[in-house]
Amino acid sequence: MNKENSKYNYPNPERNKGTFIVKVDYCQRNTWQGRVIWAEENKILRFRSALELIRLMDEALSEGQDIQILAE
Repeated sequence: MNKENSKYNYPNPERNKGTFIVKVDYCQRNTWQGRVIWAEENKILRFRSALELIRLMDEALSEGQDIQILAE
């Protein structure tokens, strides 16, 4: 894959930027559960694992994608 065409080639001035505040409520089953606040959009989302947290933040920054809000 060409570095110039990679969507993970940072920094990209056209890519959205985001500020996230992560609040870990519990650490169970070797992972985190809690809330993430997307500061620019003033949205609060719950996550059930560290992997889900990363996925939510990645979706928030991806161009043309909506964040999927999971049931609490």
